Amino acid sequence: MTSDLLFYIIIAIIGIDFIVDKVIDALNAKHFNDPIPEDLKDVYDTEDYKKSQAYKQTNYKFGILTSTFSVVLTLGFLILDGFEYVDQIARSYSDNPIVVGLLFFGIIMLASDLINTPFAYYKTFVIEERFGFNKTTVKTFILDKIKGLLMMVIIGGGILALIIYIYQLTQEQFWLYAWGVITLFTVFMNMFYSRLIVPLFNKQTPLEDGSLRDKISTYAQSVGFQLDKIFVIDGSKRSTKANAYFSGFGHEKRVTLYDTLINDLDEDEIVAVLAHEVGHYKKKHIIFNLIASILLTGLTLFILSVFIANPLLSNALGVAIPSFHVGLIAFGLLYSPISELTGLVMNHFSRKFEYQADDYAKTTYKAEPLMSSLKKLSKNNLSNLTPHPAYVFMHYSHPTLLQRVTNLKR
Repeated sequence: MTSDLLFYIIIAIIGIDFIVDKVIDALNAKHFNDPIPEDLKDVYDTEDYKKSQAYKQTNYKFGILTSTFSVVLTLGFLILDGFEYVDQIARSYSDNPIVVGLLFFGIIMLASDLINTPFAYYKTFVIEERFGFNKTTVKTFILDKIKGLLMMVIIGGGILALIIYIYQLTQEQFWLYAWGVITLFTVFMNMFYSRLIVPLFNKQTPLEDGSLRDKISTYAQSVGFQLDKIFVIDGSKRSTKANAYFSGFGHEKRVTLYDTLINDLDEDEIVAVLAHEVGHYKKKHIIFNLIASILLTGLTLFILSVFIANPLLSNALGVAIPSFHVGLIAFGLLYSPISELTGLVMNHFSRKFEYQADDYAKTTYKAEPLMSSLKKLSKNNLSNLTPHPAYVFMHYSHPTLLQRVTNLKR
């Protein structure tokens, strides 16, 4: 195989992925105006349904613009040997492979972030604002960007530097050591993400004493679930959209409720949502996802180790001097179809787990408040009630609202 053939394969992968994605988006868009299913008639009134349709259309059109811009930019960068240009800039400052790799990725990531910032700004302050979701201030938007970049430099840069160092030291066996490092980091972040990372962006406070906490504690005791850490996060500083999530293990396990969730739902509905989250824990879904993520990372790193030393990877991107950092980019582009397939498999399991968590909430608490909470959240988020099955298969990590309500009624 020649580097030219590999280059055309990369171009084909990017092009085919874009076309498939746009076809599925178009199929989904054709269903925006479908009649609301009978079981969901109480979600929207006429005015709210029109608003949800307008929201879906606006996001669909904006998605076409942003994805087309992104793919044209990527293809242009490849065709015009952009990676060679960036590699030369990085090499002009150092001969050390770690420093060169950090500068290479730093330039690309920073440029990408700067290019995408206007789109993110428009999405937040025009689209989300127009439909009443945005609560973010310009100051918060800028601070989030700065914090995100600093985290990328410190955490992302640190892991990348360590992986390049390991590769220089161990060559063919680097994938085993890199897998160990990434596994430790993944487990650590699963344990302490809410304690260490979330506070950088949001304020978390323990749920105050009162009837809601009493109901949650009573439910947790009834299913033998020790839950001392219940936190409320100030999600309303950025959006009106609501959420809740479970994180951590052992003594670090906690449930986090968005303040918007507490405002939108009544106490029975909040406990039902919590029962669903407890279901994920009791059914070992969190452990499954963690182990699956670790195994997929190991597989990816092993395949990477087989090809990374081949100069064809770097040459295919127009880079004259073969290197680990450029080979990593080429491998990522070539590996994307496999990544898509594993993503589909994980989405399948995720949808299956959502049913199981719903069933757990139904049997240990009540189905009715969970159904009403799902309907309220869908209404408040202007969710699509009639997505195309192909779009659900490709993109949904949760079953549709109709599927969940149907399951809860059984």
